[in-house]
Amino acid sequence: MPNTKHSRLVATALAVTLGATTLAACGSEKAGDDGAQSGPASLTYWTWTPGMDKVADLWNKGPGKKQQITVTVKKQASGDTLVTKILTAHKAKKAPDLVQAEYQALPTLVSNDVLADIAGETKDAKSKFADGVWQQTTLGTDAVYAIPQDIGPMMFYYRQDLFKKYGLKVPTTWDEFAETARALKKKAPEKDLTTFSANDSGLFAGLAQQAGAKWWTTSGEKWKVGINDAASKKVADFWGGLVKEGAIDNQPMYTPSWNKALNTGKQIAWVSAVWAPGTLTTAAPDTKGKWAMAPLPQWSSSEKITGSWGGSSTAVTTDSSHKAAAAKFAAWLNTDPQALAALAKEGGIYPAATTAQTSDAFAQPPAFFSNQSDFYAQASEIAKTTAPSAWGPNVNVAYTTFNDAFGAAAKNKSDFSAALTKMQDETVADLKKQGFEVAE
Repeated sequence: MPNTKHSRLVATALAVTLGATTLAACGSEKAGDDGAQSGPASLTYWTWTPGMDKVADLWNKGPGKKQQITVTVKKQASGDTLVTKILTAHKAKKAPDLVQAEYQALPTLVSNDVLADIAGETKDAKSKFADGVWQQTTLGTDAVYAIPQDIGPMMFYYRQDLFKKYGLKVPTTWDEFAETARALKKKAPEKDLTTFSANDSGLFAGLAQQAGAKWWTTSGEKWKVGINDAASKKVADFWGGLVKEGAIDNQPMYTPSWNKALNTGKQIAWVSAVWAPGTLTTAAPDTKGKWAMAPLPQWSSSEKITGSWGGSSTAVTTDSSHKAAAAKFAAWLNTDPQALAALAKEGGIYPAATTAQTSDAFAQPPAFFSNQSDFYAQASEIAKTTAPSAWGPNVNVAYTTFNDAFGAAAKNKSDFSAALTKMQDETVADLKKQGFEVAE
């Protein structure tokens, strides 16, 4: 295999949906390679999760103290800002021992040899997570590049009182969703079931994921981009059609106008993820106790599949002088009951570990959903149905193009498929510009 960064990427950053194990990971170091299995170790962890310093203190005073492994938390920004910072630090060989990374950022970090393979230190962790979640950190290989920390399984949120008022049934399929939107328009023309928003690409990515989309896969030593595959086109045409006919709104989320629509009942539903209660608390404070959550509508009534919107992992860097020690902390942080309870309390996260989702920390529903006592029990069942993701090395380019192309299409009520094609073309062009081989 040619000794280039891009060839190593094909070996190490296979799209998770392939499940391939035949290509060796020749770009990243293994955790055990540093010889730091024991002895004192002082680790630095870059993370944006609130209260992580308090969680690390539990480690430092407990398991860490016994093993002489101390972790210091350094608060960072999230998203692309952190990815850029970690890549810059790695070029200077000064990356921290541990870093919090969103799942879609993992291929980029692996392709730049930033992340170590910690499979040897985490062999007992796999059983703690749903398959679709665990695969996002293995990238389809035998290597393990991170431990899942939090997830964002997608769900359907609706105003229970207004659904009752207008005689609407909670949709279980996307066809029923469309009919519900139309029925509401007939009964209350001034209201919308929801909006299609083009200012958060993660929403569309999760919907495409649920439909079976595979945006990045590999063919031999080439990347294959399928952003405009049949599944994604189906999702684009569905939402584009609803926007064009005026069955739903076309305004972006997270704006004062959107907040007002939710708060006043002008919009009565929202396709979102498990973290939605926190957003609704701020966006629509007057509607507390009036919402309910249900599984995401399905493309087929016989299916039970959800997409993922958000979530992150804990990874060990190749720059660390104590990779094995760092891997032990990463595993403890995301599988130990005490650590997970602290993460839920201090960081407000929804844990990736399945047992934690039904722990005492989630015995009560979110305060905003006090009327739905089984909120977290239902969320846990939905999380188990998370479809595998297929991320690639230039997610940032795809997402930026989505915001531009779909933003214009939503505003103008124009062809969503054309916007999807532009997203495909821009992503392929960027891969080629970076020097990656791309299969047509």
